[in-house]
Amino acid sequence: MKSFSPFYVKVPGSTANLGPGFDSIGMAVNCFLTLYLEPAARLDITVGGKHSSGISVQSDNFIVQVMRKLFEKEGVEMPPFHLHIKNDIPLARGLGSSAAAIVAGLLAADHLLETEWSQKELLKKATILEGHPDNVGASLFGGIVISSWDGKEVEVATCEPPDIPVITIIPEQRLSTGTARKALPEDYSRHDAVLSSSRANLLVAALFLKKWDLLKTAMQDAFHQPYREMLVPGLKEGLKKATDHGAYGIALSGAGPTMIAFVKDKVQLKKFFYELFSNLQVSVEMLEMTPCHTGAHIVLTAEEKHSKFMGKI
Repeated sequence: MKSFSPFYVKVPGSTANLGPGFDSIGMAVNCFLTLYLEPAARLDITVGGKHSSGISVQSDNFIVQVMRKLFEKEGVEMPPFHLHIKNDIPLARGLGSSAAAIVAGLLAADHLLETEWSQKELLKKATILEGHPDNVGASLFGGIVISSWDGKEVEVATCEPPDIPVITIIPEQRLSTGTARKALPEDYSRHDAVLSSSRANLLVAALFLKKWDLLKTAMQDAFHQPYREMLVPGLKEGLKKATDHGAYGIALSGAGPTMIAFVKDKVQLKKFFYELFSNLQVSVEMLEMTPCHTGAHIVLTAEEKHSKFMGKI
């Protein structure tokens, strides 16, 4: 394939589920994965950013593997390049680091291949690789995504994210999605299914109508959070009490261990969690974040003088 001009890809992290929206509701947040690509004589990978530790600089790098799969499917040899990965998304903390890597690899490959896949095609390819559309949808399009995936086709609707502050509560513990999923049951009772689906309906309505006082109830869940309480220190207490201490609503972010809260009293909420984790003798980091309105985008060279945004679907 022909040579290419240097470019970079910027992708937001995400929080998924927001309580009962299990594998279906996601929100982009303002921590980012950025890839810088330029032609080179051979594949060369460097890493940087706040959360670069543990990212491979060898050919088994996850982003490179995503790109290679796409090139192989198109029957095109992947060109050599220098890839610099700047990652500011916490790894294995439930903030969409793997989904952002998939989306970044997809967009980089799409740009190099000049395939110009549609938004729907990109979403489907990302969903197949990730297994569910909530995180990848949020990273692709920004804002809130409400999605459905039946294993063959994916549908998604988007809405503007809440214009209220967000705090992430991150215990000093990694938790893989695989481990967190093993804690879930194969089947649910009718009572739990009806209860969680009704709350997911209420959550969607609250997000579209901006009825933040509904979040206390709407973010409660019976699909996954009760089964993960043993895996995440402070989760049971945080979910039960945070809304009495400054949160509109709170949920486990993705598979965890991070919790995410929509905030009405920042000082009170932080005090509650610092005291909780001090009593548990667990280190915790709290980050003030904002929902991210903008999804993944490619920034082309100065000569091209424009960027390519995914936008809304």
